[in-house]
Amino acid sequence: MPIAISSHYRFPIPGLPETEIIELAERLLKELGVSHYNVTLCLTDDAEIRNLNHTYRYKNQATNVLSFPFAEGLEEDLSYTGLRELGDIVISIDTALKEAYSFNQSPKFRMTWLIAHGLLHLLGFDHERSAEDAANMVIQEKQLLNRIFKTRSCPMPQLAINVDHIATIRQARGGAEPDPVFAASICELAGAKGIVVHLREDRRHIQDRDVYLLRKTVKTRLNLEMGANNEIIDIACDIVPDLVTLVPEKRQELTTEGGLDVAAQKKKLAKVIKKFTKAGIPVSLFIDPDPAQIQASHDIGAQFVEIHTGRYCDALSEKQQDIEFDLIATAAEEASRRGLRVNGGHGLNYQNADRIAALSTIEELSIGHSVISRAAFTGLEQAVKDMLQIIQNAQVRW
Repeated sequence: MPIAISSHYRFPIPGLPETEIIELAERLLKELGVSHYNVTLCLTDDAEIRNLNHTYRYKNQATNVLSFPFAEGLEEDLSYTGLRELGDIVISIDTALKEAYSFNQSPKFRMTWLIAHGLLHLLGFDHERSAEDAANMVIQEKQLLNRIFKTRSCPMPQLAINVDHIATIRQARGGAEPDPVFAASICELAGAKGIVVHLREDRRHIQDRDVYLLRKTVKTRLNLEMGANNEIIDIACDIVPDLVTLVPEKRQELTTEGGLDVAAQKKKLAKVIKKFTKAGIPVSLFIDPDPAQIQASHDIGAQFVEIHTGRYCDALSEKQQDIEFDLIATAAEEASRRGLRVNGGHGLNYQNADRIAALSTIEELSIGHSVISRAAFTGLEQAVKDMLQIIQNAQVRW
């Protein structure tokens, strides 16, 4: 194996298992054209890397990454063994996590940069030689990161607008305005690639009439959210939306609270999925970012999962938000590896959507409340365009 990991770090790296670090390093080796060479990654803490930095570079301070190229002349002497060694890269996870937080980056992005930086040193690049060498190394790093993070496992995520809250305003007066069907057409003209509605058992906002009209008028993709209720299942089979998203539904809740417990309802949900599959309707399951729920969703034949982003959006501190983001990123990667297509939604707004949008596994973001709220001040078309711009700009930032 080209990459070997020696981990001296005392804790798991948030949202970044060692298997994924190996995959990232091997991909970087391939991009650099040296995938036939071996590299050892040593993951450690600030104390150990400070000792190494003091011993070998005479700098008594912690740093983020150190590179130790394979000794000159040694490879030729050992050529008969078939070994091809580039050397060792030592990374302080303590410093990596601090830098990720400081630079507003995910741990995955920061770790990839550090590995790339270390590999370039092993290949002879040195930013300390001269200003020209430093500039050249920066260019090489940027090109590597662009190839890794701009080559998404799926295209840029699409924006789907949930128009339930337009119906909520209408139902408050019991009249005909505003019309969620008309709102959906404005969203599509503004660039949204999908329309989402939740037909609840109690019909508190979206009505049957809305769903039937939307099926006739939506030009992009109609995603019907619903509980596994027999009456709603029959309506879905009648109109045949482009996607059904099964969600938990409680009569007393203001909005959907948490994801489906698929693992506890596998038999029931499997029957519902089978019925929809027979009707030619793809099924997504709205789940928390939990490996057990991903496994269960895969087991019962769902084609999509929508990762619940609510806890990330509701986090009261940056540290807690980072923890929730890492759970979402890891869950999305796991779902994608199992062949599930991945959407995301719940609570996303103009301040927090970009980070989720940049995840390479996310195909679509479902956003409703924040867009409809902004529309009260800017108009619906502009509110949709503003959110689209955030999603598009997220590609470079993360």
